Amino acid sequence: MYAAPPETIARVFATLPIELHGKVSESKWLQQQHKGRQLPAFLEGPSFDRDGNLYCVDVAYGRIFRVDPEGNFNVVTQYDGEPNGLKIHRDGRIFIADYRHGIMVLDPHNGRVEPYFTRPMFERFRGVNDLHFASNGDLYFTDQGQSGLQRPNGRLFRLSAEGRLDCLLDNIPSPNGLTFNAAETDLLLAVTRANAIWRIRFFPDGNVAKSGVFIQMSGGLAGPDGVAIDEDDNLLVCHMGMGSIWKFSRLGEPLLRIRAPEGLLTSNCAFGGPENRSLFITNSETGQILVTDLDVPGKKTFALS
Repeated sequence: MYAAPPETIARVFATLPIELHGKVSESKWLQQQHKGRQLPAFLEGPSFDRDGNLYCVDVAYGRIFRVDPEGNFNVVTQYDGEPNGLKIHRDGRIFIADYRHGIMVLDPHNGRVEPYFTRPMFERFRGVNDLHFASNGDLYFTDQGQSGLQRPNGRLFRLSAEGRLDCLLDNIPSPNGLTFNAAETDLLLAVTRANAIWRIRFFPDGNVAKSGVFIQMSGGLAGPDGVAIDEDDNLLVCHMGMGSIWKFSRLGEPLLRIRAPEGLLTSNCAFGGPENRSLFITNSETGQILVTDLDVPGKKTFALS
């Protein structure tokens, strides 16, 4: 439908040192989700703190890493969980979407991980995946589980700042990364198994209005995973299994393709660096953090607002 956009290749910002490589025999998650493939880690959920440190999760081995501005990895904590997504609250708390447990919170000073919201109505989530804070403090998160085209029962939740939980959608074939446009009128949702980005719209009372497919993607070994937005409402989409990140205009037109120098599992991304103009990307296949410089700065996160 569209001509191929210009391309660039990201560079390596940081590489997980070999002494921190996990063993697949110790990861039930890798044994199940990736058929026992040996991977050093499965990095996702990049998010920056106020000091410029990049936090990310390792779902395969239950770890949270902090990567300093020089690219050095440090283990903040390792616990009995499957952390899949991470966002930093403006009060400094680190929120985790844990596939096994639900929404957790990490104290970055002592490494303690504690439950925050794990059992709505005394039921477990199917397997939460990613999360995003709106500017009013409401927390939106995806409950992916094993949903897909064979069982489109993934869910999108909103947990208000006052503690009210609403299930906004319950018919999604693998909901994953999510973000709002700049005006916070549309929520853009990666739907991995449908290989698509959905646009979720809302009535003034907060209920879901007419929503639909915003971008239909194709190819790769999976589909879109993490997403981010810049200040011009351009959408950055990590295409898992394609080794690429696509930049789309606010109208859904492809503007740029960012390729990983190696590996196909480009999972999540976040803006950071000077003036928030660099895009940092987790490469879950190689245990690397990639980076590329962009013309337009990214929309600042809730933590930095």
